[in-house]
Amino acid sequence: MKEPVQSGEGNGACPGGAACPLSRVNACAAVRIKRLAAPPEVCQRLRELGICEEHQIKLLQSGCSLICLVCNARLALSSQMGARPTRRWSP
Repeated sequence: MKEPVQSGEGNGACPGGAACPLSRVNACAAVRIKRLAAPPEVCQRLRELGICEEHQIKLLQSGCSLICLVCNARLALSSQMGARPTRRWSP
């Protein structure tokens, strides 16, 4: 399964502003979800948790698990799930 991918410039951004998985973003980076690349039932659950298209999240910690700040709540995702969402750096 893949997670949202992000694009952007700056600290922790993917080279050239290209899209990349959340698992490749540096910790403390704010990103905007652009696309969810997962089976429909997983996408629906992510949306219910606040990880949905055009929403901004902040990656607090990366590694074997990803800890994100979503809607003022911390949410842990597996690094496998972090390879899925499509994100974009927030201005």
